[in-house]
Amino acid sequence: MMDENLPPLVVKRVAKELRNLARSPIAGIKLNINSEVLTDINAEIKGPVNTPYETGVFKVKLVLSKSFPSQPPKGFFITPIFHPNVGPGGEICVNTLGRDWSPDDGLGRILVVIRCLLIIPNPESALNEEAGMLLQENYNQFYQRAQLFTQIHACRKSACLEDISENNENLMNSNNSSPCKIKSMAHSSKKKKRNKKKKKSSKSLLRL
Repeated sequence: MMDENLPPLVVKRVAKELRNLARSPIAGIKLNINSEVLTDINAEIKGPVNTPYETGVFKVKLVLSKSFPSQPPKGFFITPIFHPNVGPGGEICVNTLGRDWSPDDGLGRILVVIRCLLIIPNPESALNEEAGMLLQENYNQFYQRAQLFTQIHACRKSACLEDISENNENLMNSNNSSPCKIKSMAHSSKKKKRNKKKKKSSKSLLRL
């Protein structure tokens, strides 16, 4: 049974767009299609690289009203995220879903714009004032807070383990020593100490 909240022509349009997106997925975006409820479009967005969100997978939802496509859908992050343009209830503030909306805009374009928002936040239209202020005044602190939110709420186990492994590898590389080398160094250090003790004891015996 198809969703009755949308006019038949709009239902056909939305169903066609979803089929096209399923056949030709957008990089970094996975659709979770429910053909029974076309007013709620659920998707998962992979955090872009070189951002504080890169280890996360974020669930988002587009809610289509009866007036769609004359009026834009409402966008929400289901996964908690620390971002200037995402409010406390997950509501998304982006021009594409506001003053720049066009009835010709497709669902795919909306999802791409939301993912781009993770790369280039807009502090001037902040729904999260703290995130917007930190982004402008202390980017390092903003990055750390956003990264922490990602690790707690959006980081899947495999991605977290890879991230931890990579950090450990970088740490080892910075020390220019592998675990085997470290053990070897520790062993040789202990051996040197034992040799020194033996030399001291032999010298004391000679004096006697």
